[in-house]
Amino acid sequence: MDEVLICCSTPRESEGLPSNIAGRTVRILETGVGPVNAAFALTRALTATPTSIVIICGVGGAYPGSGLDIGDAVCASTERFGDLGAESAEGFLELPALGFPIVHGRPADSAVLTLDLFPLERRVPFVTCATCSGTDARAAELAQRTGGAVESMEGAALVQVAQLMGARVAEVRGISNHAGRRDRSAWRIDEAAAAARAAVVAWIEGGAC
Repeated sequence: MDEVLICCSTPRESEGLPSNIAGRTVRILETGVGPVNAAFALTRALTATPTSIVIICGVGGAYPGSGLDIGDAVCASTERFGDLGAESAEGFLELPALGFPIVHGRPADSAVLTLDLFPLERRVPFVTCATCSGTDARAAELAQRTGGAVESMEGAALVQVAQLMGARVAEVRGISNHAGRRDRSAWRIDEAAAAARAAVVAWIEGGAC
């Protein structure tokens, strides 16, 4: 069986992930934070060792109205770049509205990237932002504009690279905080990361990938 490549942005998210799950070889890639670090790390890893399955595993913030609680683990149904585009008097314009494709060389018809694999029954739209929401107003605006439920800083970049390089991709995140006003005392990063890891391990053990 092909090995599985699990991408985590930080050591706190990858801590304790095994190198073998139910006889399946698992390679752990710590990408660093942000879309550029993530895209570079995954491109280099897949170039050196092609892999058919990439799983993004980490934490994220839940947008207002998502119905998600801190500690929940969910998987992405879709991904999109929440801050890639242009501001205008009429509001934010994503790349397709400017006439550019999200993926170079493909039609500029959608701002959404669809995932290939779904480790959990609970699937919600994810949003990737190089600048995370730091106010309630910003979080509410992003949630309304994108329809997203979960925010991170790497997901869409990793999905785009994985698919361009011929791998199927899944994304699982544990909810560490509510997106909006920054209140670090309320964050539960370790608990959220553990929930995401447990979901990924259980899915691989179940033989669905």
